[in-house]
Amino acid sequence: MSRLFKRTKILATIGPSVFAPEKIEELIMAGVNGCRLNFSHGSYEERDEQIKAIRAAATKKGRSVAILQDLQGPKIRLGEIKDNHFDVKAGDELILDSSLEEHDGTNVLPVQYNLAERMKVGEPLYMFDGKIKTEVAEIISKTAIKVKVLNDGVLMSKKGLNLPDTDFGGDVITEKDMADIEFGASRDFDYVAMSFVQSAEDIEKLRQIMLSHGSTAQIIAKIETKKAIESDEKMEAIVKATDGIMVARGDMAVEAGNEVVPIVQRKLIALCRQYGKIVIVATQMMGSMVDNPEPSRAEVSDVANAVIQGADAVMLSDETANGKYPVEAVKQMKKVILYTQNHSKIAPIENETIGEYKNYDAVAHAAARLAEKIEADVIVCQTSSGATAASIAAQRPNVPIISVTSNARVAGQLALTYANSAFVRPFSDTYGLDLAQELAESDYLKKREGRDYILAVIVSGQPNTVGGTDTIQIRRV
Repeated sequence: MSRLFKRTKILATIGPSVFAPEKIEELIMAGVNGCRLNFSHGSYEERDEQIKAIRAAATKKGRSVAILQDLQGPKIRLGEIKDNHFDVKAGDELILDSSLEEHDGTNVLPVQYNLAERMKVGEPLYMFDGKIKTEVAEIISKTAIKVKVLNDGVLMSKKGLNLPDTDFGGDVITEKDMADIEFGASRDFDYVAMSFVQSAEDIEKLRQIMLSHGSTAQIIAKIETKKAIESDEKMEAIVKATDGIMVARGDMAVEAGNEVVPIVQRKLIALCRQYGKIVIVATQMMGSMVDNPEPSRAEVSDVANAVIQGADAVMLSDETANGKYPVEAVKQMKKVILYTQNHSKIAPIENETIGEYKNYDAVAHAAARLAEKIEADVIVCQTSSGATAASIAAQRPNVPIISVTSNARVAGQLALTYANSAFVRPFSDTYGLDLAQELAESDYLKKREGRDYILAVIVSGQPNTVGGTDTIQIRRV
C-alpha cells in the first residue's frame, strides 16, 4: 500500500484545458488532490461551474478533493499598448500613468495601478516578468511616475510589473479581492491563497475580513515578494501567522533573483514542517509539458527535490490550466513522487515540530515512531478538527495516514496535507478501526508480503475536545 500511495500531494490549476467536467474527473483519477481556481481570470459563473464539477467528481469517485481560491492581490500590469508592441532601449525614459486610458504610441504608458502613491525615486521597477529593468527617476504627479530604462527590449499589453523594494504598507488586498473573498465565503472554499504577502500583519488582516463574511477557510500565504523573505525572522513570523505557505517561485525569482529561490524554498519547507503548516511548492514544476508530452530532466529533479525536502504538495499551473497535456502532466508528476518517496528518505529538519498543543505533538511523534518501529501498514487518525492528523503529518511518517472525521470540511482541508487520505463517516468510538476494516476488505489497504493482516496504529481521543487526543492503539485488521 505505502509504495502505491503518494505522500506528497498534487494541486492542479483549473483553466481552459480542463474546463469540461469529464476532464476534471480525469485529473482527479490521475492523482490530483486539490484544485486551484485562479481569480486573476474568469467570471463567477465559470467558477460556479468548476466548483460544481470538482465536487461532483470527488463525490462520484469517493475522494476528498480540496478547492483553493487564489486571490489576485495587487498584481500590477501595464494597460493596453498600441499595436501590442512598444520597443524600448537602455537610457529611454517612460512615463507610467494610472489615469491614462489609451496609449497613443508615445512614451507615456497606461498602468493599472497608481504607482505614484507607493513608489519612491531610486526604487527598481521590473516589467514583463523581469525582462525590462527600470528605475524610478521622478514622481511627476499624483497619478504618474517617470522611469529610466536600463536595458533594451519590448513591452506588450497587460504585462506584469514587479516592485521588489516597494512597501505596500499593508495594502495588499484590493477591491477586487474584497469582492472575491465575499464570493468565496458563500462557496465554502477549503483554502484561500493570499498573493504578494509582505508581512504577518497581512495575514491577520485577511483573516479578520474572512471571519466577517463567515468564512472558516484556511489561509495559504503566497511567498513571492522580496519584503516577505528579507530575513529568517520575517519568514518565520509569516509561517506562524498563516495556515500554510505557497512557495510562489515565479515572482520571487523576478523580485529577489533566481539564485535566491532554492534556498528560500528549503527554508520555508523546514519552517512549515517545524510548525505543522501546509507547504506547497509552485511555478514551472513541469513547465515544458505545456507544449510537450514529457517533462525535462531538470523538471523531474525539481519535483523529486521538493518531495525529498518534505513538501506537502507540488503544484501545476499552466501545465493543467492551458497546456496541451494536462492529464499526462499529473500522471508524470505522480510517477516522480512515487519513485522518489520509495527510493529516498525525507530530509530531516534541525528543529523539533512545534504545534499549537503540546499533547498533539507528543502523541503524533509517538505514533509516527511506533508505526516505523513495528513496520505498521497505516496510521489511522480519528479527528474532529484535523489538528491531530496535521500533527502526525508534520512528523513525515513513511506510511499512509488514513484520517476519519464526521466533518466534510475537515476532510477537504486535509486533502492537501502530507500523506493524508481523509474519509467522512458518522462519529462513533470505534470509527477509526471500523474504517480500517472497511478499507482492508475493499482492498484499498494492501497487506505486506508475508502478512495475512493489516497492522494499523490507531490514534484517537476525547471527541469534540480541543487537545483531547490521548490514545494510541495497535490493531491487526
